[in-house]
Amino acid sequence: MDTRNPSAPSRAQSRIAGKDHPHAGGLIHDNARHTARFTVIGNHLAQHPELSGLAIGLGVYIQSLPAGARVDIKTLAARFPEGTTRIAAALRELETHGYLRRERRRIPNGRIVTRTISCNQPGRQGNAQDHPAPPRRTRTPAPRKPLPAVPQPAYPAPTLLQAATDLLTDLRRHDPRLLLSERDTAHLAPGVAAWLERDVGPTAVRHTLTTDLPPEPLCRPAALLAHRLTAQLPAPPPFRALAPPPDVRHPLQTCDGCDRAFRAPEPGGCCRDCRSDLLEAA
Repeated sequence: MDTRNPSAPSRAQSRIAGKDHPHAGGLIHDNARHTARFTVIGNHLAQHPELSGLAIGLGVYIQSLPAGARVDIKTLAARFPEGTTRIAAALRELETHGYLRRERRRIPNGRIVTRTISCNQPGRQGNAQDHPAPPRRTRTPAPRKPLPAVPQPAYPAPTLLQAATDLLTDLRRHDPRLLLSERDTAHLAPGVAAWLERDVGPTAVRHTLTTDLPPEPLCRPAALLAHRLTAQLPAPPPFRALAPPPDVRHPLQTCDGCDRAFRAPEPGGCCRDCRSDLLEAA
């Protein structure tokens, strides 16, 4: 069927002559896609700003040759009309800029030969077989700096340490940045216990640890808490003398001699006066 394309122009558009046209007076490529017998050449070689035209041409020619081809000066001079002097100078240019390497090797029969290595990318030191890559260095993390020391309680009772651990574990509810590991919690618990031992309530300890924190993310919250527990440790409470024990009041008893009431630890017996009379009589 003859279907007309509505989006195609009715007739060919003529080119607008003038210097503003992108191809006016410049290069136009008429390229065809290669499917066999072609070589990929980098623009860093084909458009090298420091290599001579002969060096660029020799570099392209050498990269197009198969492995094992002879690329010595005499062979290249027989192939190109420039002569050995100019070809030798061009090969030195390619060697200076990293496109060629020459290595002297001893073959099994004892002779020393020169092997020419072509590099399609400057600075690339051969393939993995000729020059194995150095082992990859694994960056070992720096050892973790230990946490600062914290105050220690005078009597680390298990119940006191458990109360301190519970207080530290609960800090993340007040500030998510204060999420502590089990190891950091065990290190800080004696410091909190020292505060609790000095008659400082859990609310006051929690307020000291969570107030006026820096706004930026905390790199190591356990170190900050250890510093506060040490730097702001309150003084111990004043010494309090023990109160004397209260007087013991024994129950009332009835004297066996005079029926007078008196206090004694055990029932029965005589009062003090009757005991004195009995001693005098004896």
